Amino acid sequence: MAAKKKSVTAKGKTAAKKPSFPLRIDLHHHFLPRAFMEGEMKRTSVMHGNTNMLGWTPELSIQEMDKANIAFAFASTSTPGVWYGDVELGRKLAQEWTDSAMEAVQAFPTRFGVFAPIPLPDTKGSLKLIENALDNLKTDGIGLLSNYDGKWLGDESFHPVMEELNRRKAIVYVHPTFTPCCTNTVPGLSMQTLEFPFETTRTIVSLITSGTTTKFPKIRFIFAHNGGTAPMIIGRIEEMDHKPIGKNFPRGMHRELQKMYFDTASGWNNGAIGALLEIVPSSQVMFGSDYPFLPTVIAAQKMGAVKLPRAIRAEIDTMNALKLFPRLKKLKLV
Repeated sequence: MAAKKKSVTAKGKTAAKKPSFPLRIDLHHHFLPRAFMEGEMKRTSVMHGNTNMLGWTPELSIQEMDKANIAFAFASTSTPGVWYGDVELGRKLAQEWTDSAMEAVQAFPTRFGVFAPIPLPDTKGSLKLIENALDNLKTDGIGLLSNYDGKWLGDESFHPVMEELNRRKAIVYVHPTFTPCCTNTVPGLSMQTLEFPFETTRTIVSLITSGTTTKFPKIRFIFAHNGGTAPMIIGRIEEMDHKPIGKNFPRGMHRELQKMYFDTASGWNNGAIGALLEIVPSSQVMFGSDYPFLPTVIAAQKMGAVKLPRAIRAEIDTMNALKLFPRLKKLKLV
């Protein structure tokens, strides 16, 4: 039986609301704290969004979640994140965003979780922030971008951080960011439209071919947007490059992919979901909305139109997240 969930009143307080099915757990949900976003607008002209994003609040998130029967959402940063090449600034921004996110969690503990960002490539700062996030703040995981200073996540310089995440069996959410090697390759399209899927693919391939996923097998990676183009090209990479780098993933690239998790944001079509499910079991796929950059209702409608057996749909919408995050069971979402 579904538990009652909370919706927001006009005054920002919560009121009981019984949701209708299907319930969903959103793995791809961005928090945009006003002070953080105002600073971002000053730091960079490359923003995905506009000044309208300054009006975001956790209450608005909950209103939109309720429209799409999203019972719970995990908050993360989007690009450009917290790293701008300045160590002290990176540490400050990572803590600032996490503290703001935790305020929302404390206000609405049955609705939100958090993936805390860290300021790679600052190893020392990242290790301290991992300790604070996971031990003190009890965040649900750590948030990373696909590359830092032009280095994808399999780069050896990141191994000390990966070693610590592996020791903790941490959940690590990975979101794409701007590609250092190129800008908009097709006129009229934004980086997010075309380059982000390839950016996600690059970092997945980097992690596997570098041996990072083999060396640190206890990290539970979640990748945005269906894993980008990885399901379509992973066989090509494995066939063409297996001999020189195959020692780094002796069980094969497919086996490494099958350890990873993927959210469905922007992959809501039969071809994309079908390709992903050909590569990984349905237990590794979870719903993602990409709110507030995309409306939750549109995400739910498009995912609902994908042709899936009822049992697999329930896994993707809710059950896989409940297994990956056991604490959610105490909330009695379903």
